[in-house]
Amino acid sequence: MDIASLVGFIGGFALIILGIISGDAGVSALGNFIDLVSVIITFGGTFMGLLMSNAMSDYIAGLKSFTLIFKAPKANESETIKQIIDLSNTARKEGLLALEEAANSMEDAFMKKGVLLIVDGTDPDLLRAILETELTCIEDRHKKNITFWSNMAAMGPAWGMIGTLVGLVNMLKNLSDSSSIGPNMAVALLTTLYGSMIANWIATPCANKLGVDNGIEIMLKEITIEGLLSIQAGENPRVIEEKLKSFLSPKQRDAYTEANGGGDGGES
Repeated sequence: MDIASLVGFIGGFALIILGIISGDAGVSALGNFIDLVSVIITFGGTFMGLLMSNAMSDYIAGLKSFTLIFKAPKANESETIKQIIDLSNTARKEGLLALEEAANSMEDAFMKKGVLLIVDGTDPDLLRAILETELTCIEDRHKKNITFWSNMAAMGPAWGMIGTLVGLVNMLKNLSDSSSIGPNMAVALLTTLYGSMIANWIATPCANKLGVDNGIEIMLKEITIEGLLSIQAGENPRVIEEKLKSFLSPKQRDAYTEANGGGDGGES
């Protein structure tokens, strides 16, 4: 689980609650910030707007993608490079056909697919084309979810403003009734608050986190493509390692070198 996302999500809500109850009214002030009409206008309007903007399958997938922000990546750049170097050493000692056995135990479907294509003797240009096409499709699917949350971040405040206008109109229509001014003004202000919460507490952080995760996954798959093509070309494992380490930041390179005994990629 990604602790940063979980802490940020819970902490953001906790700070809002703390701000509400820190006044003289204390916990009883929470009731002032709950209004059913405001919830219906802001949350209902936002989700209906998103439903209009998406096919049903994409809408459901977008909502489900909320859980993805709490999942930590299964692999990182260093682990992927280490796995490729191990495959390179196997291919160098036993031949490319020996990679089939290694592929059977792989959890990464993308790498497994590439390895099996190598074993089948796929032309290098075709291998690159196949893997890059899949990479593009993966990124397109990710971008659908990112766009879903970006659209929510835009629609939340907009529907909050609609609720504000509804509350103000109702208030101005009934100025002679002093008892209606407070409730209508509450609707006007709470819809703006709810809209801002949708955008800044939920939607924008989700879009940003999914974007970061997408960048990490795409980089891992780019490392995989370059590594597998190098294995197929019969390059020295040490050369492959140095090539793939170019994807790492200086800090990551130092950590990788330290963890792998000085960066010895295998036999010359």
